[in-house]
Amino acid sequence: MVEAGLSAAIEPLKDPQLQILCRRFFRFVAGEDVAAYSTAALIAQVEEIREFAQVRAMNTPLAQVRDESDAPFTVGIIVTDDMPFLVDSVSGELSLEGRSVRLIIHPQLVVRRDASGQLLEILDLDVDEDRPAGAIAESWMRISMDRDYLNPDGQPSTNRLIQVLADVRAANVDWQKMRAKANEIAAELDAAPPVSLPLVEVLEGAELLRWLTQDNLTFIGYREYSLAVIEGHEALVPVPGTGLGILRSESKAGSNSTRASKLPTAVSEKVRESRLLVLTKANSRSTVHRNVFLDYFGVKVFDESGQVTGEKRFLGLLTSAALTESIVDIPVLRIRYQRVMDELELVAGSHRAKDLLQFLETYPRDEFFQTQTGELVELSASVMQLQERRQTRLFIRVDDYQRFVSFLVYLPRDRYTTAVRLRIERLLVDAFDGVSVDYTARVTESVLARLHYVVRLAPGAELGPIDVGALELKLAAAARSWEDDFTSSIVERIGETAAAPLLHQFSKAFPEAYKEQFSGAAAVGDVLTLADLVENELSLRLYRPAGADERGMRFTVMRVGGPMSLSRILPTLQMMGVEVIDEHPYEITPVGQPVAWILDFGLLLPADGVIERETLAERFADAFRAAWQGDCETDTFNGLVLRAGLRWDQVVLIRAYSRYLRQIGSAFSQDYIQQTVLSNVQVSSLLVKLFEVQFAPGEIQGAERETQAGVIVSQIEAALNEVRSLDQDRIFRSFLSLIRATLRTNAYVKNGSGRQALSVKLDPALVPDLPLPKPMFEIWVYSPRVEGVHLRFGRVARGGIRWSDRREDFRTEVLGLVKAQEVKNAVIVPVGAKGGFYPANLLDPALDREGWLTEGKASHREFISAMLDITDNLVAGVVVPPADVVRRDGDDTYLVVAADKGTATLSDLANEIAAEYGFWLGDAFASGGSHGYDHKAMGITARGAWESVMRHFRELGVNTQTDDFTVVGIGDMGGDVFGNGMLLSEHMKLVAAFDHRDIFIDPSPNTTASVAERGRLFELPRSSWADYNEALISAGGGVFSRAEKSITLSPQACSVLGIEADANVLTPNEVVRAILAAPVDLLWSGGIGTYVKAQSETNADVGDKANDPVRRNGNELRCRVVGEGGNLGLTQLGRVEAARSGIRLNTDAIDNSAGVDTSDHEVNIKILLDEFVRAGELSVDERNG
Repeated sequence: MVEAGLSAAIEPLKDPQLQILCRRFFRFVAGEDVAAYSTAALIAQVEEIREFAQVRAMNTPLAQVRDESDAPFTVGIIVTDDMPFLVDSVSGELSLEGRSVRLIIHPQLVVRRDASGQLLEILDLDVDEDRPAGAIAESWMRISMDRDYLNPDGQPSTNRLIQVLADVRAANVDWQKMRAKANEIAAELDAAPPVSLPLVEVLEGAELLRWLTQDNLTFIGYREYSLAVIEGHEALVPVPGTGLGILRSESKAGSNSTRASKLPTAVSEKVRESRLLVLTKANSRSTVHRNVFLDYFGVKVFDESGQVTGEKRFLGLLTSAALTESIVDIPVLRIRYQRVMDELELVAGSHRAKDLLQFLETYPRDEFFQTQTGELVELSASVMQLQERRQTRLFIRVDDYQRFVSFLVYLPRDRYTTAVRLRIERLLVDAFDGVSVDYTARVTESVLARLHYVVRLAPGAELGPIDVGALELKLAAAARSWEDDFTSSIVERIGETAAAPLLHQFSKAFPEAYKEQFSGAAAVGDVLTLADLVENELSLRLYRPAGADERGMRFTVMRVGGPMSLSRILPTLQMMGVEVIDEHPYEITPVGQPVAWILDFGLLLPADGVIERETLAERFADAFRAAWQGDCETDTFNGLVLRAGLRWDQVVLIRAYSRYLRQIGSAFSQDYIQQTVLSNVQVSSLLVKLFEVQFAPGEIQGAERETQAGVIVSQIEAALNEVRSLDQDRIFRSFLSLIRATLRTNAYVKNGSGRQALSVKLDPALVPDLPLPKPMFEIWVYSPRVEGVHLRFGRVARGGIRWSDRREDFRTEVLGLVKAQEVKNAVIVPVGAKGGFYPANLLDPALDREGWLTEGKASHREFISAMLDITDNLVAGVVVPPADVVRRDGDDTYLVVAADKGTATLSDLANEIAAEYGFWLGDAFASGGSHGYDHKAMGITARGAWESVMRHFRELGVNTQTDDFTVVGIGDMGGDVFGNGMLLSEHMKLVAAFDHRDIFIDPSPNTTASVAERGRLFELPRSSWADYNEALISAGGGVFSRAEKSITLSPQACSVLGIEADANVLTPNEVVRAILAAPVDLLWSGGIGTYVKAQSETNADVGDKANDPVRRNGNELRCRVVGEGGNLGLTQLGRVEAARSGIRLNTDAIDNSAGVDTSDHEVNIKILLDEFVRAGELSVDERNG
């Protein structure tokens, strides 16, 4: 209790009265109820109410309702005489006002006041203790409730509370008088029963009055009325001076002494009926004790001739004892019960008699009082006929005065839910235009639940005939459970046999939230859809709900399997240009089946959407599915589906060309390009139309295609005149140029994989602003998985395919490589070519190298396949164009690829793809496979470059095969060029090397041991410098990760790298820069990347962002010789600058041309020998041998 917690704070109070009041105020308050208040605040509350109670006139309540100044509460304060029903009555009034009461503190106090009502003393006594003369018992209340922000004025609530307190006082003051009046009337009936009534009715009526006085009725009001004719109409006129309790006031008597309410004809007839008692409900709710409609017990007054002349009316509330007492002991009710027994011819003690008694005992007691015997017989007979059958039944009783209608509803117990109750309630109120409704529910072990509703009618309402049967059917429908609806609907739709297994799986699979939103009938469609879905497959449905405007839609996503990520779904929808208003996920748990999910989204379509209504749902769903499955990317280009009416695969065309613009150095960002195409959907649609006219297979042939394409180009030019932004005009003209420069595409090629990359073959001469040099042909490949490019400088051209890690500018990388390739290919017949692809969805190789490699191979396959899709084949010497490819160029059958960075082990995969396509080159398509020259095993590229290195040193007077020399290198021993190169002399002293992962430093290597260790790493699969045996590294050396924040170099390492000993703490990038500029004999470039440029060049000119932090200028190198076994280790200007500084080196094309020549031999030999294989003169094994 709070009292204990406050004791320490109360004791020091100098005011003894305040001490007493504090103790008694919080005497029965739980600590958690006032935990939010400090001790000082609680004492302040007590002081406040004491101040409020200082003056109170005798028998006059004090009340005040006001808002707390420093809390979101409203406070009510009451001081009044202590009496029963105060707390209940006050709480009921506040509840009626809609206020949420949080706490009521209501101590009962003994106080003394003077004649003026001034508070003199608070006594430390309980109210039931003996108290001194003049002391009175008072009830003080402090009520905390939620603030009513809409009605901040507390005066109306104050006034109502004062009236409630007055009613409580009136009822308490007069309750004994009212009980005495009931006994008095009973005695009068015994002594002078009305002559027009059966004696038994009068005697029972008198007994009922006495029964009420035996604590079976809380008497609240009493008044007498006389029946008179006023202005030609009968009226009940209050008899002055007869009012007691809440009817003591004339204003509450229903009329005053000079005016009376005229009775409607039907009511007048009831008043004149020769019946002693009027048992019903009053029109008003009780302000005392319980906030319910008052029980009305009226005793008619008869004259000597037996005519009704008035009424003596009691208002009150039946007590709990009255509601639970057996009907066989209650006057009037026991007579009605016996008459029902007689009418139904039931034998006492029989099973049916017990059923009847059970029904009537549990029949709503106030209803029992109001129901006449005839109605009760009919109702009892009907209810007993239910016999626990699962059905819905309705029984109606209209109030004698047509003020309310009572409904007794029986329904199967398992169908009774709050939702069902509310549906029935709404149905009944609507059917009778009710103004309010009360209900009670009885749910027992019986198969039937019983609901009792009382619907109040508007004053003066006239009821017509009631079609009980029709209303009962509506109730039955309202009481149908969701499961009932689902069962009947699925059986009706697919038949009982087919429905049986689905009912077993899904009848209890749906959550309540789903049932609240969708009917059982609607669920049938979802079940049939889910039953047909395989795991992780999507079912999509876009629809316009009833009542929604043109932009309002709902989108349902269904999937069998694990939950779907909203963080993926919502961006996918938003990128399609819709606003997601709401979302409702439902987990479906069928028996014996994987869990399923139904996600329902509320969408708002863009205001400027132009998609045709009849294709809206299909195109939207197809686009979402494609984005979800990864067939198209999730970006704002997808907004073209709704705004331009394009299919998702048509949107891919715009996206693919946009990505190509990025690769060729467009000044515009992808975001701005997306904004441009969405802002000018007419032009975007025309671009797609132009593409389709040029390349969609059909009856249109070459000349007609070009004619129609010319018309569309004119339309695009005209539409561009309406584009106000010059930048946006340039973007669209770039798109137009690329589409007109496109010679072939696989956009309409059908393959069995279901997922493909888009490829377009371009004529670079028709592409403005393309970086030089321009190849003869270019293939651009795009998909969400991979992007790639292949540049050919002639019809017969050859070059490697690189696995690039440069997403933004891999074409720049490939273009740089192909320049060198052109020079290298001078030693063979085919001119230069080069390709590169960027896998977009690679895993982190440090976490999952197998997954990384698998995705890389899949990207390579997609890239190679896309190129073969648009390449002509040779069959028996005849050119065969690919199916579904419209060619705007001549025959083009020569497509040969080779290994490069990242693809050294993928030649077999490329040849496997070529075999699947039946490509005429067979395994000559990709050199270096299982049945080709193994460049790494041959070491051909490194050996060729080593010839250049040996010549440079020979000119310097050094024999690399007999003289020791120092080396720094770019690469690791797992690589072909670097690994083979570092094994070509037993006299090389490799003092430092690096790759993208590690830095290796060996200041004074043992040449014999180090060559052997490098040989071991060369043979070790997927080796790195971290695998080097550190015991073989000389003093001061080691292997360091490039992920470290800093590296502390030893004096020996500083010496060999030529850096100051006191500047030995460097970042990994600074160490790499030191290695590149180390004072050594040879810099061996056998890795990936461009590490040396000219001083006149910028890093941007180089186009290798990954190595910008480590790159050196040519004039900074301190080596004597550079060997470029790898491509593009130095820029051409960087080589010139190094050569001018006295360093001996060639171009990379010269150093590593041996590999190119070897591949040319392999391809030509295979082409030649395959003629004999096809002729049957040579077997494949013989060819390979």
